[in-house]
Amino acid sequence: MTASPEDLFAYLDDHAIAHRTHWHEAVFTVDEGLDLKAAMPGIHTKNLFLKDKDGGFILISAEAHAQIALNQLHRHIGTKRLSFGSPEDMLALLGVTPGSVTAFALMNDTARKVRFIADAALFAADPVNFHPLTNTATTAISRDDFRRFVESTGRDCELFDFASLQQVP
Repeated sequence: MTASPEDLFAYLDDHAIAHRTHWHEAVFTVDEGLDLKAAMPGIHTKNLFLKDKDGGFILISAEAHAQIALNQLHRHIGTKRLSFGSPEDMLALLGVTPGSVTAFALMNDTARKVRFIADAALFAADPVNFHPLTNTATTAISRDDFRRFVESTGRDCELFDFASLQQVP
C-alpha cells in the first residue's frame, strides 16, 4: 500500500489524532529546512531508513540534530552492521522516496517488515513534526498522539536515547 498525504490525514482523523500541516518548498535535509522549522513550534525530526547485514530493515526517527553513529549503532540496538536502505526497498516497504522518509510511512508497512525505533528526545517536547509522506510539507501531532499513531500500525513504540546510546524501557 502506498498512501498519499491525504490518505495519511484521513488515517489520522480516523484514529482521532489531531494534526496541523504547513505546506512549503521541498526540503531534502535537516539543514535545508532550518528557516522553515524556526517558525514552527515543537521538535523536528530526521528519519533514517536502514538495512542491517542480515537483511532486516529499520526506520529511525530522531531529533533533527541527534548525532547517530551508524558504524556503532548496531551494537546498541542488537543488529548486524547497518547501512542505508535502497530507494527501491524504501518505496516497496514504506511507500516513500528519499527525502520524504517519515514515521508516518509506517502506515504503508502493513506487513510490519520494518522495525521502528524512536528517539526518546521526541517525547520531551510537544508537538512532534514529521513530513506527511512528502517533503513539501510538515505535519505536527502531539507526542501522545505520536505514540498512539505508532501503536495503531501494530507496533510498540521502541524508544532509544541517542544522546546516551541506551535503550529506554
